[in-house]
Amino acid sequence: MTGTDPVRVVVVDDHPVVRDGLVAMLGAEPGLEVVGTAQDGVEALVVIGSSAPDVVLMDLRMPGGHGVDAIRALRGGGRKRPRILVLTTYDTDRDIRSALEAGADGYLLKDTRREDVIRAVHDLVAGRAVLAPAALAALTGAPGARIALSGREAEVLRLVADGCTNRAAASRLGIGEATVKTHLMHVYEKLGVGDRASAVRTAWELGLV
Repeated sequence: MTGTDPVRVVVVDDHPVVRDGLVAMLGAEPGLEVVGTAQDGVEALVVIGSSAPDVVLMDLRMPGGHGVDAIRALRGGGRKRPRILVLTTYDTDRDIRSALEAGADGYLLKDTRREDVIRAVHDLVAGRAVLAPAALAALTGAPGARIALSGREAEVLRLVADGCTNRAAASRLGIGEATVKTHLMHVYEKLGVGDRASAVRTAWELGLV
């Protein structure tokens, strides 16, 4: 895939309404192309093998073939596999850990906002982590347990949460605006998010600010 090629996506979900909604949402986004759909994990392997997607949106529990089984099969397939984003309603530690241990590259819940799902697809292609707060909590054992923001990163994030622009935060802290941007990029990386609003929301949910 080159920088001008669309990101090729396959959608796997057993609910037709959900599947069709995701196809319509992704298909309307410039830079994304839905190249296949499947209603369970078994069908997903066939569709993925024939369409060579860059990213797969995978539900977990589906009659006829669970998502975790398909993820595990893709990981052991011996070929270049797509990035796999689990998109599901299930947020238990067991479900999250099973998916990530099987080889999923990201984990979001179906109440995630449209723009965050779109961003997650692009983030996965770029090699960045995409994890819902529940997934982060499952990995760490407790909200925020192993996500350590530096003192300055936390200060910057608190100011951003209060509505400060980068310039205003820099003025309040007596540092350069570029330094504020650098701290925010480090925060995004640690929290697995891609923007200010998601960083604030995730940090709040994890008790980091």
